[in-house]
Amino acid sequence: MKIAIVCYPTFGGSGVVATELGLELAHRGHEIHFITYRQPVRLELLSPNIHYHEVNVPEYPLFHYQPYELALSSKLVDMVKLYKIELLHVHYAIPHAYAGYMAKQMLRDEGIEIPMITTLHGTDITLVGNHPFYKPAVSFSINKSDFVTSVSQSLKDQTYQLFNITNEIHVIPNFIELGKNTNDPHITCRRSLIAKADEKILTHISNFRKVKRIPDIIKVFNLVQKQIPAKLLMVGDGPEREKGERLCAKLGIEDRVIFLGNSNEIDTILSYSDLFLLPSETESFGLAALEAMAWAVPVISSNAGGLPEVNIDGYSGYLSDVGDIESMAENAIKILSDDPSLAKFKENALEVARKFDIKNILPLYEDLYMKALKNQHAT
Repeated sequence: MKIAIVCYPTFGGSGVVATELGLELAHRGHEIHFITYRQPVRLELLSPNIHYHEVNVPEYPLFHYQPYELALSSKLVDMVKLYKIELLHVHYAIPHAYAGYMAKQMLRDEGIEIPMITTLHGTDITLVGNHPFYKPAVSFSINKSDFVTSVSQSLKDQTYQLFNITNEIHVIPNFIELGKNTNDPHITCRRSLIAKADEKILTHISNFRKVKRIPDIIKVFNLVQKQIPAKLLMVGDGPEREKGERLCAKLGIEDRVIFLGNSNEIDTILSYSDLFLLPSETESFGLAALEAMAWAVPVISSNAGGLPEVNIDGYSGYLSDVGDIESMAENAIKILSDDPSLAKFKENALEVARKFDIKNILPLYEDLYMKALKNQHAT
């Protein structure tokens, strides 16, 4: 199949998932065309089956905000015609599904029919999409998609609750690639640069938005480090970072908390982590938690959104109510204070992660692609 993938090329979960999906599809022989305004961060190498097409938005003094949707839809039309692309897979309802629908209509006027699959990731529904300004466009885009998927049952339920959706939504969870998680003899050496042998390493990775509850992470760690020698690695960047740094100084633990900023060494960091903290206000899925579990790192998280579908309470980690810092700290100490317990939770976390291996999830997308193409040919 010749498939166009439209996504955001950033560090966020949707861009990572879309890129990894495209790479794996290419490995399986499909021709993949990434169409976005910048090369995706995880699209490091191009191959004969992988193509990247940049969307350029001309700047005109007339426009206060440059019309990205128009540029994207025009680029989609051009690329479909040039490369004979058979299917569009857009990640995020707006602006991508909206632009995809416009491209479909322009192509239809030229006698070209092409199906579009829209994958909902969370923010496009729960935050941006639910804004009154965008709500009609989101509902329209979802209902006009040939197939719609969501990354969790929780997000599917929210979408039906928030919008007037008549289309069926298929749940296809996010995934990870387990094959790359191999034992590296240099891990112990690198770990020693971060923490002493008797110290545990707790980690958080996110975009440091308010919804991630950065102060909660630091407060949980503060309670933990009072009983267990530990370091906290804060990976990522965003508007709440400065607040987190100030809180560390106020609590007197700035020497135990390391803010690493955005990093391309996520796998290395997770490989020597002992526990992952994710106390988010909401998570449509919890991809960061899954990536940690794939490295056998148990998770202390809130029970919000799709997290209970990923982190199994009492097995791969623990779930607590949003904002329940004491419960999260207590559960973290429970795991970390006993080496056999930590080893068991690590084993369990990896076992749960195996269910989300890309080799198990990718066929679900391929089946949907085939149905979309079959339906297109039947009409």
